[in-house]
Amino acid sequence: MKSDVEELMPRLLPVELGQDTEHVDLSGPPRNPQEYLRQVQLEASMCPEVVVAQIDPKKLKKKQTVHVSVTGCHAPPVGFSPSLHWQQQQVSNFSDVRRSITKNRKHWSSQTLDNNVRMPNLTDEEGWKKFCLGERIYLGASACPTDAKPEAELDYSKVSTALMVLDVLISWFEEHELVPQLGCWLYALLACLEKPLLPEAHSSIRQLARRCAQLRSTLESQDDDRLAHLNLLIFLKIFPQTFK
Repeated sequence: MKSDVEELMPRLLPVELGQDTEHVDLSGPPRNPQEYLRQVQLEASMCPEVVVAQIDPKKLKKKQTVHVSVTGCHAPPVGFSPSLHWQQQQVSNFSDVRRSITKNRKHWSSQTLDNNVRMPNLTDEEGWKKFCLGERIYLGASACPTDAKPEAELDYSKVSTALMVLDVLISWFEEHELVPQLGCWLYALLACLEKPLLPEAHSSIRQLARRCAQLRSTLESQDDDRLAHLNLLIFLKIFPQTFK
């Protein structure tokens, strides 16, 4: 009688064990092709049909830290690096924001937008720049029209949407200075990313870190208002343990 496995997947190379199965030596090398196939059959017959792996979730959780390389970043000028206390405070603040987003993500996804809020279409890059940066900053930096209609059914709480908007703003940032509106959006979108990070997210993080480090290297004074914002964005990229 055939086994259930054979009923579903017929053997491509049927081999009869014969009468001398008990005399097959599994400890030594096979003496001929027929004996080799018999050894394989016997070893397979001794394996349990179902195997359950004993996995400790706590051990896996400890290995979830995302490491992001920031090769090519400009070194900070002397005195422009934040203190250890400041860094620890930012880790705590950013982790709190991420926990709040995770807790409320399902609730937000079920809410409808106010009638006066017109979200851009997912593929309307110019529309997203105008929406996030404001019309004054957008028109001052770009003359590209944005005629795409808003997409009412789009789920803006999805991580894929956050990553897409993040890429659009980083692309704009490559050619312009850091403005407060941009810094707020970058911080918020980074907080929306979930682990494990997608390859596209790794690339965006490296690109943003390099751009921030480049701008920081051009600052002439530690009193520059942009220094704290740049340090914060760089810090959140260089120290991926903040993604908890």
